[in-house]
Amino acid sequence: MTDIEDFIMQHEGNQRLVMNYFHTLLTEEFNLIAKLAYKLPFYYRKSWICYLYPTKKGNVDLSFPRGKELSNSQGLLKSRGRKMVYSINFTDLKDLPETAVREIIHEAILLDEKVPYNWQREGF
Repeated sequence: MTDIEDFIMQHEGNQRLVMNYFHTLLTEEFNLIAKLAYKLPFYYRKSWICYLYPTKKGNVDLSFPRGKELSNSQGLLKSRGRKMVYSINFTDLKDLPETAVREIIHEAILLDEKVPYNWQREGF
């Protein structure tokens, strides 16, 4: 079992189901590399594409470090006061807008492939 699979198995119920679904989707269908970073599952190509964050309320955030750069034409990504990272919050797989989520993941992968990540702090 991998570090990420161990991480997922430490959670219960819907959190485990949602994280397992996304882990499988991201690694098997989108061929992303999974690594545990900052004690969270991150998914890479050239740089970070997204990560999974289990919330204290029992939900799971699918977060995109370059979310600000995505079109958000689906209207699902929320910044929640953050400048760069945007995320989608999931409680249950039955509420998953699968087509829209796949579009967002695909766009994030295209962004990673075509536009190099150039992080700079504002004000510097």
